[in-house]
Amino acid sequence: MAEHDLTSRLLSPRSSDQPHTVLTVHDGEDSEPSDRPPSNQQYSIQTRIPYHNHNHNGINNENGHVSCQNPYEFLGSVGFSVPAPSTVDPFRNGTPFISGVYEMIKIVLCLPIALARLVLFGACLAVGYIATRIALEGWKDKQYPMPKWRSRIMWVTRVCARFILFSFGYQWIRRKGKPAPREIAPIVVSNHVSYIEPIFYFYELFPTIVASESHDSMPFVGTIIRAMQVIYVNRFSPASRKNAVNEIKRRASCDKFPRVLLFPEGTTTNGKVLISFQLGAFIPGHPIQPIIVRYPHLHFDQSWGLVSLAKLMFRMFTQFHNFMEVEYLPIIMPPDHQKQNAVHFAEREKPWSYMVEMARNESLYHISSLEAVDFLDKFLSMNPDNSGCVKRHDFLRVLQLKKACTLSEEIFGFLDVEKNGSITFKQFLFGSAHVMKQPPFRQACELAFAECDVGGDNYCSKEELADILRQAIPDLNEDEVDGLFTLFDADNDGRISVDDFLCCLRKNPLLIALFSPRLLHRDFVKI
Repeated sequence: MAEHDLTSRLLSPRSSDQPHTVLTVHDGEDSEPSDRPPSNQQYSIQTRIPYHNHNHNGINNENGHVSCQNPYEFLGSVGFSVPAPSTVDPFRNGTPFISGVYEMIKIVLCLPIALARLVLFGACLAVGYIATRIALEGWKDKQYPMPKWRSRIMWVTRVCARFILFSFGYQWIRRKGKPAPREIAPIVVSNHVSYIEPIFYFYELFPTIVASESHDSMPFVGTIIRAMQVIYVNRFSPASRKNAVNEIKRRASCDKFPRVLLFPEGTTTNGKVLISFQLGAFIPGHPIQPIIVRYPHLHFDQSWGLVSLAKLMFRMFTQFHNFMEVEYLPIIMPPDHQKQNAVHFAEREKPWSYMVEMARNESLYHISSLEAVDFLDKFLSMNPDNSGCVKRHDFLRVLQLKKACTLSEEIFGFLDVEKNGSITFKQFLFGSAHVMKQPPFRQACELAFAECDVGGDNYCSKEELADILRQAIPDLNEDEVDGLFTLFDADNDGRISVDDFLCCLRKNPLLIALFSPRLLHRDFVKI
């Protein structure tokens, strides 16, 4: 595998017979060079390009790898690099100390509010405790689901839990997606960042949880979690762990029990990374819904990492508002033949192969986590191997690109920065995001549709698309045209609308290279 660093060139120098694209930036006034052009700049693509036929195979260099030019130069791209992973402490709180004049002033101003919040917290805890004691009174047979009338009483405690979150500064909580019905996903797993998530899930889902036996003796809290029919476990006892696994199986298999909530990391982290999972959630072999909890912040890190509980509560009480985001992810279904293989179920997608630092990706390319998940779905459909890498033929198959074609090789070679014939998810995500980030990209998509809309009826037929595509790939056959047309025709109505076209290119930005022959002489204006 070739060695690369962030300062090495990703593309070899072009020979004199290869095409050259010049990006001229027109600005109305003199300005200093910058990484981002001002909003009124115009991108004029001037091309000095000999005839380039894309129907022949790529030319192999002396190392046996395909030597490819950058197929996105017409957008102003000069290649991209994949940032090296950073080393972080998964348990370190980012703001362990109060620092800065702003924080000091805010704490002083919020002290009266903090007192009111503390009173609200205490009142809600007391009311919730009393309601829970009433719900548990006389209930002996705790091995069976809680009777419905007792569960209704627990709604008082659940509402109190929401007010407790309010007292901690979570006046509103942003949600993405929805929890799946218990019948579909009896097990949910979540990252664990603070003591706030159990309170939220108690209010939102009222699940059964797995907790350490020591929690039972905690004042107030022990009584409340008993109402959740908690599964106790002693992590240092093999017999206790085995019994907990059997209980998870039993309760997940019975629809009358609440769904089972587990924190597979087994402890709290700072929310920036994942640590290795415990297998308890995966042994039953039931469908699982993952949930991600985030705490966006600037001045106060809400993670419970190497910070005392009292100090964390004080900081929460003295904030104007604490931000929290909860994202319900798609359900993970175990294959039937793998239901009893917990290790394979937990690791079958080898999540570490697909981990990216989303904070860095969002800052560089403005790609949201939901968009990243869409790209991950696309990448997984390319049949990655056990190391999380996708080979050239699977990449071309999913994007409906012709295999024996120089342009297809150039698109794949653009992502294959290590030139080893395979790509990782990080390369696929960063490369796709890099193309989308190019200032002329959106207008290039609109102009590409205008070129396809020969009839001027705001639709593109298969014949019109084929005529445009064959300017990039002359020997494209009918089956290959059908594949690309199906990819663009999102609603399967036999024609491509402008919405279909733009949606496809947003999901598959690498395909904009197919329209480069018609866009090379167009002017792009960044609005």
